Amino acid sequence: MGLFSRTDAMPAEIRRALPLSPGDSALASALLRDGGWVVATQHTLVFVAAPDPEQATLAPPTSWPWCQVDRASWDPESASLTVRWVDTAAPLPLHLVHPERTTFARVFRERVQYSVILAETVHLPDGLSARVAVRRDASGDLFTQVVPDPGADVRSARSAQLIRSALSRLRSTSGAPPEA
Repeated sequence: MGLFSRTDAMPAEIRRALPLSPGDSALASALLRDGGWVVATQHTLVFVAAPDPEQATLAPPTSWPWCQVDRASWDPESASLTVRWVDTAAPLPLHLVHPERTTFARVFRERVQYSVILAETVHLPDGLSARVAVRRDASGDLFTQVVPDPGADVRSARSAQLIRSALSRLRSTSGAPPEA
């Protein structure tokens, strides 16, 4: 790597470990403080844990399609990107070593935005809300997604009606397939 390089070069062993499907490719990567790597591909977010000095091989990478990412928050003081998921999985904190040397955060944002076709916030009777969206999966197919605030009652009759109505509007506008 040259003195004025703008990127941290992803090691060949990390690149070889990426679970790339046909037509997929790495778009941006970032070295993490613990020695791991995070990679944005066209279809997935990939986390490669830091190598264990006692192991001869890398642990298998973990990957998620972009449509499983709800959102992320950036903390410039700690150079950390915290990824939040559409399900109840714990957030994933990513502590970047050289955020100024990578386009990872920008590409991350672009990939999540690309997966969202249309979205709407539904205000529920309990005072909480749910985000309803039409999203694109890794193969390009459209589907709907409901992400309620923690504790939101989406099963009450009124909440369910509001969510169904929003899903119907979004499907109609986006061309997403009708509910199965």
